[in-house]
Amino acid sequence: MDTKLLIDSIVRQTTVLIAQLSTAAGIRAPLAHVADQVFLNLSQELESQGVSRKVVADMFGLVLRGYQKKVQRLTESETETGKTLWLAVHEHLQHAGSTTRKQLFKAFDRDDPNSVGAVLNDLVSSGLAYKTGTGDNSVYGVTRPQDHALFTREHSLETLSLLVWLMVYENAGVTRETLVTLTKCDLPKVDAALQLLLDQGRVREHDGQFSADTLSIPVGAEQGWEAAVFDHFQAVCSAIAMKLRRGAKQSKASDPVGGATLAFDVHNGHPFKDEVYGSLARVRSQMNELWNRVVEYDEQHPVPDTEKQRVTFYFGQSAAFDEDDA
Repeated sequence: MDTKLLIDSIVRQTTVLIAQLSTAAGIRAPLAHVADQVFLNLSQELESQGVSRKVVADMFGLVLRGYQKKVQRLTESETETGKTLWLAVHEHLQHAGSTTRKQLFKAFDRDDPNSVGAVLNDLVSSGLAYKTGTGDNSVYGVTRPQDHALFTREHSLETLSLLVWLMVYENAGVTRETLVTLTKCDLPKVDAALQLLLDQGRVREHDGQFSADTLSIPVGAEQGWEAAVFDHFQAVCSAIAMKLRRGAKQSKASDPVGGATLAFDVHNGHPFKDEVYGSLARVRSQMNELWNRVVEYDEQHPVPDTEKQRVTFYFGQSAAFDEDDA
């Protein structure tokens, strides 16, 4: 399999995961922004790795000027230069008090209608704005501060706090400002999540920097599954990326970085069926026991964060079977 086929396969599998996430628990998450966000994030990551804009543009099959205009369109509103479209729409709603969908689209007629619609969906789903009615005559307005605070507290604080916990755990010494960037949430929401984590003793603060020694989301927890999914996905992607940087073709059994995938074919009555199916619980129990011993030792023998070496071990299991066989 060459690199292009590998990338195509990974993209295809990632879209399957996004489709599952977008409909999880009956939720219908807005997806209008996904394609643009993938383009923007990928282009920024390529440039951060030292690839010139001209080369990045060529990789996307665009001329340099076309690439630059597309990046600018996605990061800056055409109607209000110097501002992101998201911020421009939010400020417009703040100043207008309330406005119809038709009036708002007219105010941003120089911007892509799909992008404006995606911003509106995001503002409403995040609780920053409200919507009444349907179609062009539907009315949008900014949610009152007290109502937004209630929305945040009741609907997303617990989930956000677990995501922030993950970000702090993965980025020792992270600041509030960096967490705002990582979580894409505003400062008051991040502060509320941090305060909850501080009160629970999950994170600690020193001179405006936050750290966490542990991260643990119990199996079956109703809150925090988003953080658990992201944590596992990030662990897999990070291990693959690190392996590629080290040279995946020169793997050794003793390498501290890598992974292995084993598939077992079993059936009802197979002598090893129960042992195979019990692999996840068995490995989880073994690693949890080791994790607890490491945490206990680290608490008794603390060292500066600069001396710590983070080792991430991930494992997972899937089984294709009829529900009647579960």
